[in-house]
Amino acid sequence: MALLKVKFNQKKRVKLAQGLWLMNWFSVFAGILVFSMGLFLKIELRKRSEVMDNSESHFVPNSLILVGILACAFNGFAGKICYDSLDPAKFAKWKPLLKPYLALCFVFNILIFFVALICFLMRGSLDSTLAQGLKNGMKFYRDTDTPGRCFMKKTIDMLQIEFKCCGNNGYKDWFEIQWISNRYLDFSSKEVKDRIKSNVDGRYLVDGVPFSCCNPSSPRPCIQYQVTNNSAHYSYDYQTEELNLWRRGCREALLNYYSGMMSSMGAVILLVWLFEMSVMVGLRLLHTSLESISNPEDPECESEGWVLENNLKDTFKSALENLKKLGKFNQVEAGAEGAEGEEGGKTPAITTVS
Repeated sequence: MALLKVKFNQKKRVKLAQGLWLMNWFSVFAGILVFSMGLFLKIELRKRSEVMDNSESHFVPNSLILVGILACAFNGFAGKICYDSLDPAKFAKWKPLLKPYLALCFVFNILIFFVALICFLMRGSLDSTLAQGLKNGMKFYRDTDTPGRCFMKKTIDMLQIEFKCCGNNGYKDWFEIQWISNRYLDFSSKEVKDRIKSNVDGRYLVDGVPFSCCNPSSPRPCIQYQVTNNSAHYSYDYQTEELNLWRRGCREALLNYYSGMMSSMGAVILLVWLFEMSVMVGLRLLHTSLESISNPEDPECESEGWVLENNLKDTFKSALENLKKLGKFNQVEAGAEGAEGEEGGKTPAITTVS
């Protein structure tokens, strides 16, 4: 028994073809939207590529760009088929291509669904990418005189100001690295010497943070040095008082920003996928309803359209049998080639008569 069998007359077939033509052009605009989202996400990721450890995060925008281009191509082609289906003479040239095209549409819809899932599942990979990238970026914060790293201070400062964050996981991350360049340290000072000697790696560590960690909304002037020294500041207790520094780490801020963006895009992709599935089903119904016309000379006669010629169980069995036959056919071909090779390798015996 066929799946989703529908009876059509001439009027219904024309309406279906016209509706599918319109839906395909809507899908072209949806493809442009998906392409634009991928391009926007790629630009946003490139803006902060200095604080990302690898390029894995660009898999999502590249996939969106690819899906957008394919959606425009597939749906533009389908729109042409639907338009030509109104004229039997024009539609005849598309008949041999419809089955392969519908198979490609099925694969394309699987790709769209996969990309939608990736948009929701990339949070973990993005988290590790940002954690390592920010850690490396903070290490290079002081290298303002080193070629290739001189921009990192500005990048980190702008990042902390824009996203209202401080450090990798929090402001205390700055206590564990030397973020002040040696160029601005007085090595004749006893305090500087003591701090360097007290550290195993010979680094100048302070309980301070860059100015970009300061919260301008705080009524108190920013305390960015000697953050953990209560006696250095009047009426101050860093453990109980709400500091005038950003509490949130930049990893969390960036992760929420990008994962929220990707989740929204994933929801849009799912809607596009549902729309593409309905277009594919409609095109299959149009294809079968036109092929099942009993009298081609009478286009106004009734016909039947269906999505699958048999039910799901029988269709699955048939697909498995075809795959098995294909596998056996390949084995027979390989065996035949091997036998030919052996025969060709034999040297015929030559008898010499003296």
